[in-house]
Amino acid sequence: MSTFDRKAHWEAIYKTKPLEKVSWYQPKPKTSLELIGSLNLPKDAAIIDIGGGDSFLVDHLIELGFTNLTVLDISKSAIDRAKERLGDNSEKIIWIESDILDFQPEISYDLWHDRAALHFLTSDSEIKSYVSLVNSSIQENGAMVVGTFSENGPTKCSGIPIKQYSSSALSTMFTEHFECIQQLQIDHETPFDTIQNFTFGVFKRL
Repeated sequence: MSTFDRKAHWEAIYKTKPLEKVSWYQPKPKTSLELIGSLNLPKDAAIIDIGGGDSFLVDHLIELGFTNLTVLDISKSAIDRAKERLGDNSEKIIWIESDILDFQPEISYDLWHDRAALHFLTSDSEIKSYVSLVNSSIQENGAMVVGTFSENGPTKCSGIPIKQYSSSALSTMFTEHFECIQQLQIDHETPFDTIQNFTFGVFKRL
């Protein structure tokens, strides 16, 4: 895996596959929106969507009145697609093109949202770096919503291996600085009529 070019892989995916033909396609990311809604965040909360790509989450957050939104993705093509879809609303978003492991935040966030980025980090060193980044990037009293493939989910996505998480394994990762306040497993129906089982956790900063 040391020679695997993660950025080139995702650029190729977003350049060749239409939005509605990728497994993670969700016109309305219902679970993420419900979990974010449960946190009762102020409308000016600093929210970052990790691996947001051309997800529709920010579209809905804009509609809900949130004003301080950031999307991070490794793929320029994904970001460009999202900007084109959003039109003038794209100017309301801070866009960051970066591998999550190279990300050096300039601010602390009130909410860190990650649906299906974490599980692409499969080595112990990558996971340790992610946890360290989370610990240093979220405000005191901030929150985190994380979704990964569960132990009943796929073992690969877009042709590359992922790491599966049980609810207990996901919550244990962050116990040093976060309390897990909600856990659930949900089935995501892909555009190909297949089911992917996800583990979600909602965390509050200690």
